[in-house]
Amino acid sequence: MTELDTGDTGATRDTGDTGEPTPQQPQTGRHAHVGRRNFMRKVFFASGATAVATMGGAGAWAALAADDTTADGTGTTASADPSAVPSGAPSGGPGGGTGGPGNQSITEDFLGLTTDGKKIDDLFTIHSEGVATAPVIAAANAFLAGLSATQKSSTQFTVHSTEWRLWSNVDAYDRQGVSIADLSDAQQALGKALLKSALSAEGLETTERIRRINQAAGEAIDNTDAFNEEAFYYTVMGTPSATEPWGFQFDGHHLVINYFVLGDQIVMSPCFWGSEPTEIEIDGTTVSVCKEEVKASLAFINSLTEAQRKVAVESTTKSNESMKAGAFSDNAVQEYTGIRGNTLTGAQKLKLLGIVEAFAGRAKADVAKARLAEVRGHLNDTYVTWAGGIEDDSAFYVRVHSPVVWVEVDCQAPGPLAGAYGASQGSGATQMHVHSIIRTPNGNDYGKELLRQHYLTSPHHR
Repeated sequence: MTELDTGDTGATRDTGDTGEPTPQQPQTGRHAHVGRRNFMRKVFFASGATAVATMGGAGAWAALAADDTTADGTGTTASADPSAVPSGAPSGGPGGGTGGPGNQSITEDFLGLTTDGKKIDDLFTIHSEGVATAPVIAAANAFLAGLSATQKSSTQFTVHSTEWRLWSNVDAYDRQGVSIADLSDAQQALGKALLKSALSAEGLETTERIRRINQAAGEAIDNTDAFNEEAFYYTVMGTPSATEPWGFQFDGHHLVINYFVLGDQIVMSPCFWGSEPTEIEIDGTTVSVCKEEVKASLAFINSLTEAQRKVAVESTTKSNESMKAGAFSDNAVQEYTGIRGNTLTGAQKLKLLGIVEAFAGRAKADVAKARLAEVRGHLNDTYVTWAGGIEDDSAFYVRVHSPVVWVEVDCQAPGPLAGAYGASQGSGATQMHVHSIIRTPNGNDYGKELLRQHYLTSPHHR
């Protein structure tokens, strides 16, 4: 159990290119994805949005952030011709749904999740956290070195690239980078070593189980072209370094990991973990995922008194899709609602922290420790909102929201893989289809606030 102070103290590819992606392999079979990525890139650049708004004397930062120069110093200018932009909204909004408010992050400069559209300053600083980053740096460099020149040109982007934001949890999505299916056995081993260097044993096992379930469910409905264990993509942002900012993304159906590194600081968000189904038999063994966050959430809500639940529970019924800050919702605005941390007992605060720990614990122990310390520092100002039932098998939605952390666990209605577990698509929400996400509000998703500060304060960037 986590200790808790319960006191009241409080050669790369240019991402600016609006044309079609450089062909890697024929997009057939399991590579046949809907071409949403290029659509989103076109929308972003046609909007005239820069990567970040200029702040005071931060001209150098704004220029660099808006620059579409590639990591090797080359670059091209993005077209801003609105005629190049398809009409209509793309799929992949909140929780992987269709359009709606989730489209904002492809047409707006990055701000981050806020309560009122205004970012709180001075929450995040560049400082030493004592996190061991040498293993992940070595693994990332080895992975890049193992790629062919063509693969690398499709996989490595600048650290300030908009590619960070162009992820989705949906299956039918045209992803950039190199997929597991594109890699040789030796290259696949290097990719797995990268994930192993970044994740805890539990985190790595969770990624493997999500992929295995995706394959098994695809087999169950006879559609492994769309649902399989190899349509998961790696991209690397920047050049792995002990001093300069960089990171990587692992992106596929129901699984997205964003991992930013600066010195010995790591920001692992947004991270999306989900599955349909959340439990299935594979080769005679039951394989399950998302149980940790579901169990921790139910433990918290059932620790509350009846009076406290009246504050936390906004609805006793659960709609199909409740997630507020899924894909393409980087700038979601959500006021604080529900029960506040300063009204909880010490034991209840531990239960609350347990929800966050289910996510943070998927990173290496030292990364998780730093993340949880950050969350504990704002625990009294953390709010929890609930919708749905509170029984062990109830479908529910929970949101944990503070200045420094955002977590959502959302039980959804059966979707395209409903047939894999005998359900009917579109029926009531169920624990057999779960979407969950962790984010860092107020501008530090993807480590962007740390990146901004780095460019402003590092002498070699002035």
